[in-house]
Amino acid sequence: MMPPAELLRDLVADLRMAASFVTILPVASSKPAADGAVARATWALPLAGLLVGVAGALVYKIASRFGLTPNLSALLTLATTALITGALHEDGLADTADGLGGGRTRERKLEIMRDSRIGTYGVCALILSFGLRWSALAAIANPWAVALALCAAHTAARAGVPAFMSLVPPARPDGLSAGAGAPPGRSVAIAFAVGTLALALALGPGKALVSLILLSLAGLMLAHLAIRQIGGQTGDILGAFEQIGEILILLVAASFRVGG
Repeated sequence: MMPPAELLRDLVADLRMAASFVTILPVASSKPAADGAVARATWALPLAGLLVGVAGALVYKIASRFGLTPNLSALLTLATTALITGALHEDGLADTADGLGGGRTRERKLEIMRDSRIGTYGVCALILSFGLRWSALAAIANPWAVALALCAAHTAARAGVPAFMSLVPPARPDGLSAGAGAPPGRSVAIAFAVGTLALALALGPGKALVSLILLSLAGLMLAHLAIRQIGGQTGDILGAFEQIGEILILLVAASFRVGG
């Protein structure tokens, strides 16, 4: 059995590595990103997402205290979360939309996804992403309810990423996703458990179940498209998966009451 001190060091290193991958915070891990270390650390992705959600919730609360409307508070919140993450996931969504929507061959689609320029499909995807999330947060309005929704969305949207990486092979032999490797079953299970718990505590069992079903369906649909069109997943596909999950959870949180 691993000594407690060494176990704690590994846990902290994994958390730092996960945070460094989904935020621009200066928390780079001391653990070398090799030999499957990144894949093993994916269990901590939902916890890194929770930090982003908390930051967004604090901004919404402060904006509300200063008398700003839910619309303005929601806009500042989205700006904050995009800033903290370096708009990494939004970039992945835009590249995925451009790549899967344009190009006639697998090679051309992958080339488009690596192009730093944004196309029409990408612009439309970003407008929809920001518009739907902004509308959902403004509709929730209450600062405490917004905080719970943000924490649930940012945690659970990243909780499915390890499973997606494990089940869908990389589309390229190089790149971020291929370099990270396939997460082990333990990391997949822990991430899923953390995401499910966050949904249940923040939204209640009814909406948590609806969110899990929608996330699963969205993941299956995205996986099917990715495998069919480019042969697997990339870092951009993973970013798109996170964005879709975030949108769905916030929409569920803003919807009518479901169950408990």
